[in-house]
Amino acid sequence: MNRSFWSRTAITVATLVAVACVTWISMYSGQAGTGQASVPKPTIGNPTGQLSVPGYGKANAQALPPGGRAPRTSDGHVNLSGIWFAGAMGVDDVTAAGSAARRQFDPKLTPEEKPPFQPWAAERVKQRSEVETELERPSVNCLPRGVPGMFITNPYPIQLIQTPGLLAQLNELNNNFRVIPTDGRPHSKDPDPAFNGEGIGHWEGDTLVIDTIAIDERTWNNYTGWFHSDQEHVVERIKRPSMNYLVYQVTIEDPKVLTKPWTSAPRVWTLGHEPLQEYYCTNNQEKKALEKLRDLQQPPKN
Repeated sequence: MNRSFWSRTAITVATLVAVACVTWISMYSGQAGTGQASVPKPTIGNPTGQLSVPGYGKANAQALPPGGRAPRTSDGHVNLSGIWFAGAMGVDDVTAAGSAARRQFDPKLTPEEKPPFQPWAAERVKQRSEVETELERPSVNCLPRGVPGMFITNPYPIQLIQTPGLLAQLNELNNNFRVIPTDGRPHSKDPDPAFNGEGIGHWEGDTLVIDTIAIDERTWNNYTGWFHSDQEHVVERIKRPSMNYLVYQVTIEDPKVLTKPWTSAPRVWTLGHEPLQEYYCTNNQEKKALEKLRDLQQPPKN
């Protein structure tokens, strides 16, 4: 069975179990004398697409070695081409969830600060219930992850294809893609908003810098409601320090929503040797289950 099947199944099953539990509670734990169900606030974690199976979190998960020098293209730049998996293992091993080798960064060594929201934006995020947050999450609604979500909210492998003057990114998740010119051209004068925005790349030594504007406001920057404005400006930095490793870091500016720019921890991807699979968001049972859970949490109507 392919990895996409197991990842989708894990998320849907977890959601349906939550609905079933809350339904049972609403039926059997009504408040005395009122006939009103006492429904606790559920805890819904960020879905990682991992299953609890024998060997889950196994300690023998191994990080790839560096693998020697990174290759270069005909124009002398480091070649970012390859199929890349999140974490240090070069594979998507669901039994290794929780292992250090599967993490993209160690928060003790490279901590990542929380989004520096302006007070009104922080309040907007805080006021959403966990169920509302899940229902509004772009991935639950089968929307593209966008930029920088194609990297930082994407647990699935990606493929990069680099030629002189051009980088293409293919995502297994919903088979999304983007094409980034790296020939030094400027941004368009007034680009139309798009899920992936308008990304323009240039090289700074061996680091590819991608500058993106005009990002569709329906995308989020994390799993928990980090929305953005039409003024969001994203700068991604990608480098390949060795054959087997890719390092990604992003800075997000959004003067309407944030008090200052936010920079992620450097996140690791590793070279894999499995082709991307076909994965589209269809027959979305997760959203239907969350809608039932939301309805159960609504106060009774008089």
